[in-house]
Amino acid sequence: MSLISEQWRTQSNAVLRLGGPLIVNYLAVAGMGLADTIMSGRLGAESLAAVAVGNSSWMLAFSACLGILMAISPIVSRYFGAGDTKKIGRYARHGMYLGFAMGLVILLVGRPLAETAVAAIGIDTGFRHLTVEYIRALLFGAPGILMFIALRFTTEGVGYTRPIMFTSVFSLICNVFLNYVLMFGHFGAPALGVEGCAYASAITMWIVMFALALYMNTSPRLRALKVFSRLGQFRPKLFKEILWLGVPISITITAEVGLFAGVSVLVGTRGAEITAAHQIALSYASSMFMIPLALSSATTVHVGHMLGAGRATDARIAGFAGITMCALFMALSATVLLLFRDLIITLYTNDPLVTDIALSLLLVAAIFQVADGVQIGAAAALRGYKDTRFPMAINIFAYWVVAFPLAYLATVTYVAPANFIWSAFVAGLGLAAVLLTWRYQRLSAP
Repeated sequence: MSLISEQWRTQSNAVLRLGGPLIVNYLAVAGMGLADTIMSGRLGAESLAAVAVGNSSWMLAFSACLGILMAISPIVSRYFGAGDTKKIGRYARHGMYLGFAMGLVILLVGRPLAETAVAAIGIDTGFRHLTVEYIRALLFGAPGILMFIALRFTTEGVGYTRPIMFTSVFSLICNVFLNYVLMFGHFGAPALGVEGCAYASAITMWIVMFALALYMNTSPRLRALKVFSRLGQFRPKLFKEILWLGVPISITITAEVGLFAGVSVLVGTRGAEITAAHQIALSYASSMFMIPLALSSATTVHVGHMLGAGRATDARIAGFAGITMCALFMALSATVLLLFRDLIITLYTNDPLVTDIALSLLLVAAIFQVADGVQIGAAAALRGYKDTRFPMAINIFAYWVVAFPLAYLATVTYVAPANFIWSAFVAGLGLAAVLLTWRYQRLSAP
């Protein structure tokens, strides 16, 4: 028993050491979303609603590409755990190529189609034009942020997460400053409102990419990977491996993000007030999700390191430690939410109607948060084993066979109150948590 306890403590500490800087990174990312939400909320309910729908639409495309690039982390972590670092730089370079290509496609296709897409999904005409402006401006940042993601998963895979922390904090500062300048017209800049918020985010996406690239090219520890030494070299085999592992991850993530985006679109047909309340609740839930997301990334890396080193028992324990820590934090977040939801809402809005709706949504958010922590931890542990296809099937079933139809019934068919709509999240995330944990138990068993 003491041996098991010691192993559990050792693996938990290893996950936490990797996850600490990643927590700061994800909190900085959440901070950017929070800043966008709060600052756009000061422009009115329509502006807040436009940012809500625009971000949901962008996140759908971004997450699809993010999932593909996430394959870099388990690939690199296995090679690093086995002591084979020669191939790491090659995968990083090809990840950058792939990220730039996907970002360019999103930019070139998304801008012309933005207005047609927003109109087709039935977004309320009161803020439709603001939503289109926001999306078109935001897409300029797509190639930059996806190249950053490729580099970020490389540094994460080798277990060196501090550069990610430093660059993300820097990007948060840049984003808030640029919001202040471009949204409200300071320092001689025009007051662009919602469009300025999007341009601020797009510029920040390029800044953070160049910042991390500079760090990797000057740090002795990362320069040894030779990421930028042979930029003109292409190896189709490496693209194939990234895509083979990454496409199922992409579908898995897109299934979850698509659920939240799809529900946001459905809610957007019900008017600005309910959409604004939905965005407030989603913003808080997303912010709290950042810490288990960081711990889950660390779990994937450490499980990969242990498997690469041939330590199967330690890998299994590390996975369960990651799942447990994710669940415990989300339980703490749910408690805070139940106790202080009134105070939380005042950070976003003073509108009494929006406040009343948001209060009911935050109660539901508290319920599904623990399940959300379990499912993200279990999915991450499975990625460490390079198990991506079974989790994909689980997520598609839980989110799109169970959760989304329930949300549609509540939103469109029965025009139910907003808290009934969000109950669909409880059903989908709860089912995914149970099935993914069962899968990990079976797969990691000796």
